[in-house]
Amino acid sequence: MTDPARTLTAPSYKAIHVEWEGPVVQVRLNPFEQDDTLGVAVLDDLIALLDDLHDRPDTRILVLSSLGTDFCLGADRNEFQAALATDPTGASVRRIVDRAHRLCQALENTHAITIARLHGRVVGAGLALASFCDLRAGADTCRFRMPEVGIGLPPAWGGAMGRLVAEAGAARIRELMLTCESFDAPTAHRIGILHKVAPADRLDEVVDAWTRPLVRRSPEALVLTKRMLAGFARADRTADVSLLDSHLLAAHVRQG
Repeated sequence: MTDPARTLTAPSYKAIHVEWEGPVVQVRLNPFEQDDTLGVAVLDDLIALLDDLHDRPDTRILVLSSLGTDFCLGADRNEFQAALATDPTGASVRRIVDRAHRLCQALENTHAITIARLHGRVVGAGLALASFCDLRAGADTCRFRMPEVGIGLPPAWGGAMGRLVAEAGAARIRELMLTCESFDAPTAHRIGILHKVAPADRLDEVVDAWTRPLVRRSPEALVLTKRMLAGFARADRTADVSLLDSHLLAAHVRQG
């Protein structure tokens, strides 16, 4: 049980709910249970939070979850269309997608060990976001989908294609991106997108089972190991073109 004296709710974030519990920070999307998409306000808050962690070296674990019905239904396409209506050049859309790239890079590079706690539907940009977490646990009722090709867009959000290929393998990601097929939690576990699968009411036990030993590990050893793993993962992405994602997506939104 959380000790209230050790819990600090951060009021400065508007689109996410953040609580520090000793060395663990709990970050929850959709705090008002109204919108399961990743809008600009969410991206900005998550980037600001990860920047804040530089001044909190004692924060060892970040757990990312959602208070909504689903973990995340993807990027906010209405924002893309509104940005394009305001700025037909596509520059505003590129800025939104550049934010997504900065967020995913910040997740990969933060000193904290990041844990994604997934439930419900995990779609598009939501799956991309989760893929950049170090450890991922999902409810056995989770459903995953990469729908971008089906709606006429390239899978260009946050540089996730390279990350997903590194995590799950090119053959399976190719199939799932091209077919846009929905897949379940056991499949996600089998191909490496999920590390653990559990009933929804036991997800917290899975996260706790990771968190308890992690907070006892040497901080230096954890950070070094995380950075080494990230380095090897990036080495596999030597031809990573994710810096072009914002241009690719902006171009396709404009054509649509």
